[in-house]
Amino acid sequence: MRGTTRTIAVAGVSALALLTAACNGGSSETTSATGGATGSASASGDTGASGGEITVNGCQPENPLIAGNTSETCGGDVLDTLTAKLVHYNSDTAEPEMDIAESIETDDNQNFTVKLKDYKFADGTPVTADSFVKAWNYTAYGPNGQGGSYFYGPIEGFDALQCTGTEEGKECEGTGKPKAEEMTGLKVVDDKTFTIKTTEKVSNLPVRLGYTAFAPQPESFFSDPEAFGKAPVGAGPFKFESWTEGQSIVVVKNPDYSGTNTAKLDKITFKFMQDMDAAYNELVANQLDLLTAIPVSALIDDKYKTELTDRNAQRETATIQWIGMNPKADPTLAKPELRKALSMAIDRETINKQIFNGTRTVSTGWVSPVVSGYKANACGEACVFDPAKAKAMLEQAGGYDGKLTLTYNTEGDHKTWTTAVCNSITDTLGIECTATPGGEFGEFLTNLTEGKTKGMFRNGWQMDYPSIENYLTPIYAKNADSNYFGPYDNPEFEKLLKEAAAAPSNDEANVKYQEAEAVLAEDFPTIPLFYGKATMGWSDKLNPVKITPFGTADFASISLK
Repeated sequence: MRGTTRTIAVAGVSALALLTAACNGGSSETTSATGGATGSASASGDTGASGGEITVNGCQPENPLIAGNTSETCGGDVLDTLTAKLVHYNSDTAEPEMDIAESIETDDNQNFTVKLKDYKFADGTPVTADSFVKAWNYTAYGPNGQGGSYFYGPIEGFDALQCTGTEEGKECEGTGKPKAEEMTGLKVVDDKTFTIKTTEKVSNLPVRLGYTAFAPQPESFFSDPEAFGKAPVGAGPFKFESWTEGQSIVVVKNPDYSGTNTAKLDKITFKFMQDMDAAYNELVANQLDLLTAIPVSALIDDKYKTELTDRNAQRETATIQWIGMNPKADPTLAKPELRKALSMAIDRETINKQIFNGTRTVSTGWVSPVVSGYKANACGEACVFDPAKAKAMLEQAGGYDGKLTLTYNTEGDHKTWTTAVCNSITDTLGIECTATPGGEFGEFLTNLTEGKTKGMFRNGWQMDYPSIENYLTPIYAKNADSNYFGPYDNPEFEKLLKEAAAAPSNDEANVKYQEAEAVLAEDFPTIPLFYGKATMGWSDKLNPVKITPFGTADFASISLK
């Protein structure tokens, strides 16, 4: 596609090789629901009644609800209902499609022209080119401390917006202050047009633009970002109503929504729930309307299928679960050979069968098999349960003198399986290992970010956008927001990421990304465990709920019977 002008529609971009559920021979299945629902249009609620309200399980966001500073699911699920971006991802296929953008054109994968449709924010103000450019510059500007800043790394001038100080806590002071406040690669042409210039070619840039960090912001955001984070305004199908700290977040239908993904419900309450078994019991009793993850206790012997009969669904998704370690916080785990020994000591197949009732797929690498570029068995023998090889690798690492902990966040039903992982390590290697609660998700992530968590910790990833790159750069790149592993830093890995991003085609980029994944296989910063399947249940009053390839509920399509 080099040298040709492309209007990215975006469904026609070679991003159709980057789909979550239909790439490299993968399935393009939509949600499958027991009781006869198929998850097609009829199962998405399209024939249901408009109006009404529901309660769904949620959790306390780590940060205020600012699009550029939300990189976890507790806040991300809410912002997905409130925001619209240049593109959105098809809820059946994850294929990128135009949303606020009328067109995204490029003839060289480095200079992009974006034209906008007529859109309004929920406060009635128009979405303009300036709404994007100002928001992106704000997020990228180092002193603003936005977790999503690194997503703008490819844009020309990004480096000049970063703090360069070396003293901890004072990186943005004195000579460390950024050289600029705006990226030179962003230019407003008129109210409905802006341009993006990247430092080098970025073949999948349009695919990325549906991620939350690329959402526009209204003028009210810039006057008081702190207040805005407590009561955000977006351009999505729902608008914010209230946030009761530690209890719930409520969103309501946006009557001025400009797009085609119009909400059917009038109101959704995200109820913060730590105990997933209690949440499940509420669902069975129809006191909760939607549970986005069935607890382990209800998976055993397919208990949930009996108790929820025609009100459950399951789908393979682009999620992945792994175990992380921070060698700076815990130097005893610094050797890759030790981490590989621990990996080979984990009986994933048995844990999947006995704990998850087969509702997971054992990981063979760091990239989900449902995206283009996936390479089977990237992890090699290090991800295969083998007690003899695990013991030999432990000996090669010099043994391990001490006790291990595996920390998990208290909501999300992680205690049972993390305990099983620890038991497998102890039984295989004789190393005492204990699954340890690490607080609610927000606290858990804060401790990871600040490097306070010693030993091992559970971690997982829900795809932001459908690309192999999304499983590598945001997690393992040197300054990535989700790089909790020291942070992990390998110059060869960084070099390959850069070469992949500059590749003229997706196929060529994928080869480089696969080489980068091979570096992870050598360094072993994390221990891959499982690829995910999303299993959800809903109350009697709902039509079958559609599960997206991202493993989330398609909230806009949910309807009452």
